[in-house]
Parts: sequence; structure tokens; C-alpha cells
Amino acid sequence: QVQLVESGGGLVQAGGSLRLSCAASGRPFSRYAMGWFRQAPEKEREFVASISWVEGSLALADSVKGRFTISRDNAKSTVYLQMNSLKPEDTAVYYCAQRALAWRGLTTTPGDYDFWGQGTQVTVSS
Repeated sequence: QVQLVESGGGLVQAGGSLRLSCAASGRPFSRYAMGWFRQAPEKEREFVASISWVEGSLALADSVKGRFTISRDNAKSTVYLQMNSLKPEDTAVYYCAQRALAWRGLTTTPGDYDFWGQGTQVTVSS
């Protein structure tokens, strides 16, 4: 079965950087779009970034453009979220997700993802 395991979260001061990793297993990684979402306490889960199975195709939420980037290493079955210039409002649990269907483009809709990791906490102090 598909497993997604996130790592790299932690506590960082405002302006700092973190890189989240999500290691996938269970089916051919290169065929599937991947996404990152986040959920802050008492808030809805929100889209952060998505990357297609097609090289170079990615999308970022407006709130993170210019600060975050998403990338993937198909040889390692891993997707990354590089987060720079972090702000206190970036504090949340970050989840990676794998799209349900193969050979589909990136998507910002949580319902298009069938598999989710357990989440990793990111806390940005002011």
C-alpha cells in the first residue's frame, strides 16, 4: 500500500528556513502528481504547493509564492518543500499527499489526493 512519510519540520525563528521531505513508497512515484497542504489550529486544511508528474510543472499558493518552492526526486521517490523567509503565519501541520490517479496534472484540490502522510509540525516564532 502507499505510504507517505514526512520529515524536516521543527521550530524556527521568523525569517528562517526549513526543508520538508516526503518519502513515498508503494507504487511508481514518477507517475503521480504530489502536493503539500497545511492546517493551522482551528483552520481548514489549505493548499500550499503541487508538482505534476511532468517535469517543471508546479503551482504555489499566493501566500507562499516567492518564499516556498516544491521539487521532486523521482529516483528517491521523494518530494520536497523548501520554505524560506518563514513567517509566524506559516505555523501549521504540513501534510504531503499523492494524487489518486496516475498521469494527471497538478491540482490544488484536496479531494483529488487519495493518500496522505501523517503530517509534520512547523512552528515559526516571532
